[in-house]
Amino acid sequence: MLVTKHQNTIDNAVKANQERVFFAQYPEHPKAYGEEAPVKGTERYQQMLHQPFKQLLQTGETGWAGEETSPYTREKLGITYPIFSVEDLTKKAAIAGKDWAEVPVATRAAILIETLEKVKDHFFAIAHATMHTTGQSYMMSFQASGPHANDRALEAIAMGYQELQRFPSELMWEKPMGKISIKLKKTFRAIPKGTGLVIGCSTFPVWNSLPGIYADLITGNPVIVKPHPQAVLPIAIVVGAIQQVLQENGVDPNLCQLAADSTGQLITKDLCEHPAIRLIDYTGGSAFGNYVEGLPGKTVFTEKAGVNSVILDSVKDLDAVTQNLAFSVSLYSGQMCTAPQNFFIPEQGITTPSGIVPFNEVVQKLKDAVVSLTTNPKMGAGTLGAVQNDTTLNRAREIHNLGGKVILEGTAVSNEEFGNARVCAPAILEVSSADTHIYEKELFGPVILLIKTKDTAHAIQLARQMAQQHGAITCAAYTTSETTKTQIAAAMNSVFTPVSFNLTGFIWVNQHAAFSDFHVTGGNPAGNASFTNQEFIVKRFVWVGNRELAE
Repeated sequence: MLVTKHQNTIDNAVKANQERVFFAQYPEHPKAYGEEAPVKGTERYQQMLHQPFKQLLQTGETGWAGEETSPYTREKLGITYPIFSVEDLTKKAAIAGKDWAEVPVATRAAILIETLEKVKDHFFAIAHATMHTTGQSYMMSFQASGPHANDRALEAIAMGYQELQRFPSELMWEKPMGKISIKLKKTFRAIPKGTGLVIGCSTFPVWNSLPGIYADLITGNPVIVKPHPQAVLPIAIVVGAIQQVLQENGVDPNLCQLAADSTGQLITKDLCEHPAIRLIDYTGGSAFGNYVEGLPGKTVFTEKAGVNSVILDSVKDLDAVTQNLAFSVSLYSGQMCTAPQNFFIPEQGITTPSGIVPFNEVVQKLKDAVVSLTTNPKMGAGTLGAVQNDTTLNRAREIHNLGGKVILEGTAVSNEEFGNARVCAPAILEVSSADTHIYEKELFGPVILLIKTKDTAHAIQLARQMAQQHGAITCAAYTTSETTKTQIAAAMNSVFTPVSFNLTGFIWVNQHAAFSDFHVTGGNPAGNASFTNQEFIVKRFVWVGNRELAE
C-alpha cells in the first residue's frame, strides 16, 4: 500500500519543515541516480526532438503547436504539444477534482509522493529539456528542475499533510448546563476551493511551478498547468509522469493537465478569467502579476520582479567577497529572481583589516573578479549558461543607454561545446545615489549597478526604500560590525526582505534551500506568496464544520 510505502518520507518531510535543518529527499549529485541514468536521459531527450509530444494522457486536442528554440544551438526543438480549449480543460478538471476531494489526505500524500518518484526517473531528460529551453547550464538544469524541484514539491505536500490534519475530523462536543448538558456531534471538513491554474515562466519552468502544482493537489484541488510557450518540454515531461501515476492508482489523470499554447494564440488570460478557475499561481513579470492579483474572486499566489540589493560596509577579506559576488551575478547570467543587482557602496570606500579600500578600487576589484570568472575557460561558459531570449541579451548589451558610467560592457563569451550559444558576460554600470530612475527597477539578466552612497546608513536607507517600493527577494550584506549588522537586518526585515550576511566560499545569496529557506516572503511587491509557508497551503481550502444533535 502506498501509504505504508511512503509514510517514512512524509514523516521526515514534516519534521524537516518544522525544524528547518538541512534535509534533501532527492540528492543533488547526478551520481546518486546510477551510472546509466545520464545516458538514458540523453537518449530520451533526443528521441523527443522533432516529434509530437505523446506522453500526456489527455485527449480531445484541437491542434498541435510548438515554438521552443535552444539558447545553445539556436535551433528549434521541433516538438509540438496538444492544444486544448479552455472549456475542455476546465470541465475535465472539475470532473477529476470531484473524486479527488474525497480521497483521504494520507492517501493523497502517498500518491503524490509516488508521482515524485516517477518524475525522478526522468531527471536527466528533464535536465536536457531545461537546458535547451531556458539556457541554464546542464548541472543547474539537472539540480533545479530535478532534485531541488522535487524537494520543493515534497515540502508543499508535507505542509499540506500537516495543515489538513490540524483539527479533528470528528468529535463529540458537550456543554454542561447545570442539571443537563447539550451534546453535539461535530465534524470538520477541509473543502478544496476549486480548480487551480499554475502559470509557468521561461527561466525556471519546473522549480517555480511544482510548489503550486503540489499545493493544489495535496489540498484536494485539480490543477491546470500553463507553461511559457518557449519552455514547455521540462514541465510537460513532469505532467506526463504525474498523469501516469494517477491513472495507475485509479485517479483520473485529468486531475493535472497541461495547457500548452503559442505566442500567437495565448490562452493565459482566458484561463485566468474563467469562472471555474479559483486558484492561480503565477511566476513572471510584475505587469501581468499585478493583473492576476487584481482579478476578482480568485485566490492568487505570485512571484514577480524584485530589485535585489547588496550592501557593502566592511569585510574581513575583500577578494573573497568580490569572488563570491562575481559568481552570484554571473550564475545563469543573472537570470535568477534571487540574483543581486544593486550594489550600494559608500563613497569613502569599504573598511578592511588593512585599512579603508577606496570606492574606485572596490569597483575595480568587482570588475576584475567578474572578468576573471567569465573569461576562465574552465568556469566561464559553464557558470554563465546561455541567455534565454534576445530581449534579455539586448538589455545587457545596451547598458550605455541607461546613463551612468559603463565599467564593463556586456560582451559575448564563447562556449566550446555550443558555438552558437547566446552567452553574455555581466555588464557593470556605475551610477550615483541620485539616479533612482536607473536602479529602481529590475534589469533582468546580466546587469550590475554599482551605486555610490554617502555612507552605509544611506545605503541601508536606499536598499530598504527599493524593497518597500519595488520589491526584493534577497539582500546580501557585508559588515564586520555587529551594530551595523543589526541595523541592516532591522531595516530590511521591516520591509519583509531576508538578508544573507557575509557570504563567501561555496554558498551564494541566489540559493534558497527547500525545507529551510522561505522563497519570497510575500510581504513586499516582489510577490504575495512564499514557498512554502502555511498561508501558501491554507488559502487553497476552507474549513467547514457541521453539527448534529446527539441523543
